[in-house]
Amino acid sequence: MRILHVIPAVAPRYGGPSVVAVETVRALRREGHDAFVATTDADGPSRLDVPHGTVVEWQGVPIVAFPLGGGERFKWSAALARWLREAVASVDVVDIHAIFSHSSIAAASAARRAGVPFVVRPHGALDPWSLGRKALRKRLLLRVAVRRMLEDAACVQYTTAAEMEAASRALPWLGRGRVVPIGISDQAFGTPERRATRPYVLTLSRLDAKKSLELLIDAFHDAGVEGWRLVIAGDGPGDYVDSLRSRAAAGPAARRIEFVGWVDGERKRQLLRGASLLASPSAQENFGLSVAEAMAVVVPVLVTPGVNLAQEIEAARAGWVVARELSTLTLTLRSICRDDDERERRGAAARALAERFRWSTCVKPLIDLYDAVRAGAPVHA
Repeated sequence: MRILHVIPAVAPRYGGPSVVAVETVRALRREGHDAFVATTDADGPSRLDVPHGTVVEWQGVPIVAFPLGGGERFKWSAALARWLREAVASVDVVDIHAIFSHSSIAAASAARRAGVPFVVRPHGALDPWSLGRKALRKRLLLRVAVRRMLEDAACVQYTTAAEMEAASRALPWLGRGRVVPIGISDQAFGTPERRATRPYVLTLSRLDAKKSLELLIDAFHDAGVEGWRLVIAGDGPGDYVDSLRSRAAAGPAARRIEFVGWVDGERKRQLLRGASLLASPSAQENFGLSVAEAMAVVVPVLVTPGVNLAQEIEAARAGWVVARELSTLTLTLRSICRDDDERERRGAAARALAERFRWSTCVKPLIDLYDAVRAGAPVHA
């Protein structure tokens, strides 16, 4: 099959969805399919250093990028929309990542006009918590274009059952979709390294208000776990990062909280393998890629119910699921840091759970979905 993935941006700073789009294309190409990405050159305050309007290799996969013509929020690109109108007719399936972006609406319109089936991946954007942020803008976009996009899609694809259920509660007219988990690469399953001599709790994500990192910093201050560090890896808006740094510096554990910035590649793998615990107290996370990557190297995880892998983690005893509330998080964090044996047990369970999310496993149901979409077969669960 020839499969076009459309996403507002692929720069790593935009977090999980951008990584997922690239890795999905990589997995599909390993299976012999002609998959590629269309996107914009958005990269925060700068732009991706790639030529415009021509297919090039980027991070090992083919992409075609177009100049951003508007602000960061909607990621408007008239050039991308024009290209989609011409190019979509040459593909078998369009896979649209994100909901409230110009590229998504333009791709759905182009596919509809060309009679090409398309699937939509909300990446958590239809969760009630997400819909409540900038709610007026999202209600307007739903009315103007997004509802039609969702209703015309051959399938709405979710990464977890919890994400699908949350979307159905928020938008009862939506109906059900199909769950296809996100994969993680075989490389992420490398042999765990010896844990760091000075143990640390790691959080690894885009630094955004929804990640509840203020709560994690306060809990680490209050837990009083001497000898432990909190390592915060990631980047985000400068004023928000500054507020986190100020919070970290204002408590008793100030000298044991480290900000290491954005990490990728081998540095990221080293941080994951050396951690004794990964914490993700996010208000909403449709999957939690760093959570799965930590589990793949035998690191247990501490998550809140807003992380949609929480049900699977709790059932497998692959970590701890706690309320997004300071006193509970503090007590749990203190208990985890003091119990080496329990961390080891849950780390082993985490590795077993992560095996379910290898790309070699997850790509097969995705291909089955595309086959059904091409054939016009019913695909909703």
